Amino acid sequence: MDFANQVILVSAGLITFAIFAGALSSRIGAPLLLVFLAFGMLVGEEGPGGIVFNDFSFAYLAGSFALAIILFDGGLRTNRAALRRVWAPAGALATAGVVITTLITGVAAKFILGLGWIEAMLLGAIVGSTDAAAVFLLLHQRGLRLRPRVANTLEVESAVNDPMAIFLTLAFVGMATQGVVLDSIGAVAAQIGNFLWQMTGGVIFGFAGGWLVLRAIDRLNLSPGLYPIMVGSLALLIFAIAQSAGASGYVAIFLIGFTVGNTPHRATSEIARFTDGMAWLAQICMFLMLGLLVTPSNLVPLILPGLAVAAVMFLVARPIAVWICLRPFDFARNETGFISWLGLRGSVAVFLAVIPVFAGVEGANVLFAVAYVIVLVSLIAQGWTIALSARWSKVELPPRPAARRGVELDLPAGKGKSVVAYTVDPLSILVLRRMKRLPLPEGTTVISVMREGVVLTETLAEGLKAGDVVLLLINVDAVPALDRLFGARRTRERKKEEGLVDFTLEGTTSAAVVGDIYGLSLSPEERELDIATFMRSRLGKDVKEGARVRVDGVELVARNVAEGRIGQVGLDLDPPEQETLVTGLRRRLRDSVSELRELFLVEQDRKS
Repeated sequence: MDFANQVILVSAGLITFAIFAGALSSRIGAPLLLVFLAFGMLVGEEGPGGIVFNDFSFAYLAGSFALAIILFDGGLRTNRAALRRVWAPAGALATAGVVITTLITGVAAKFILGLGWIEAMLLGAIVGSTDAAAVFLLLHQRGLRLRPRVANTLEVESAVNDPMAIFLTLAFVGMATQGVVLDSIGAVAAQIGNFLWQMTGGVIFGFAGGWLVLRAIDRLNLSPGLYPIMVGSLALLIFAIAQSAGASGYVAIFLIGFTVGNTPHRATSEIARFTDGMAWLAQICMFLMLGLLVTPSNLVPLILPGLAVAAVMFLVARPIAVWICLRPFDFARNETGFISWLGLRGSVAVFLAVIPVFAGVEGANVLFAVAYVIVLVSLIAQGWTIALSARWSKVELPPRPAARRGVELDLPAGKGKSVVAYTVDPLSILVLRRMKRLPLPEGTTVISVMREGVVLTETLAEGLKAGDVVLLLINVDAVPALDRLFGARRTRERKKEEGLVDFTLEGTTSAAVVGDIYGLSLSPEERELDIATFMRSRLGKDVKEGARVRVDGVELVARNVAEGRIGQVGLDLDPPEQETLVTGLRRRLRDSVSELRELFLVEQDRKS
């Protein structure tokens, strides 16, 4: 009884103190995962806590459980449209990118640490993949927004590259412990077949499991609180079955989350909130456990060699892998550079480093310690500089304007629907442009409009006014667009500088529909076209990303351009005024006067 109470006391205390420490660390911008890891080391056997924990088998079991939950939550939050846009570059990074990183890092480890070739390549495989928990958390920890293509590529890559790293790790562990060698075509073919089955089987189990989970949600009439528990248990059950069948359970559980998260059903909000909390708990427990597992004195002799291997991986291996994988996909140089730098390593690398230890690989403790050093370097150097590197590489977008949103109403049978209330901001596009017709996302219905405490029943012939409260029935994925519609607009100068738009439409949208909503003057022939073809008719054949067409005070912006085809069209409803020769001269004169004034004030301050 006393032992059980002590376990509960220590576990609850560690998690509580870790959360408080993480909250305090956010004030100095420290990555939360680094705080959890460091806190685990402090309460370990050589820290003030003095807790002795060296059960690598239990660490592997708990780590597998936690990683499955984290990947399920990552799948829930991965948008289908985002995955469709970046599946090719993200897939290349998740497969070929991991292999290239493994090979280059393994060669460096061979000569820096003096390991055998198999052990060196094993270390490369352990740290070869980016970490889903680290990427998902650090990208959203401080409200950081990146260019959608960059953010989506990083998130999808980190979510789907673990199976390749796990496969390579297990393959090299087998070579080290069982004498498996690739000295024949048959042996190579067997390994390739094993990998193909892991990936293919994971996809099969994932989509089949997602279908099964959705059927269970729709068919079973449960208490709202039971739906998240049922979904989580079914997802973990399918994960275990896939693993037992030799397929990748990690691919499977990510795809189950992806299927559930992108399909409307009766328990959307309950599952999202519950899984978010469980993913946080899994991340905290996993990093605390890995912090407890390491002995700091064992790291000291390997800090310098570990730093050397980390430098080669982050400054050579990762950039080469990213450049090779993304070259066919027309990424800009600054985007490639940022993705190269943001190769975050986290709990997955330490989790994989546990496998050689309990498998009995010779020198496994060295591999574990070096992997730990690399993770610490990644969280400190990359995690702490993520916002700065995004700003320097010009891939950062400003945070979305915060609309004053009301409380969401629960709709158990709403099939992905939600009811929200917005208060119209005085600086919103609706007010500034006096829009008489609301450009609402598809599937959005206005329930009521309240002005000065009175519900308006008549048609709003003059449009909305500042302070109006609008009650809407929406699809859950329409929130970002509605935030921009009802919230304060950005200044023209910032929009021009950052290349931002107010809304994004699919290129197949009818030009006539867009013209009617926004009052654009289009010829009868142009009204017959879709919006992408209309833009190409104005721009010509050579269409580049970000190209603009101005029509009646509205600018259309080419987005997701590939091989001259426009995938999406951005709408800038309040574009910067076009600069004429006279206005340009006036602006330059004004800037020159301002600079002279600043110089004069500086000189006055110096003299005084």
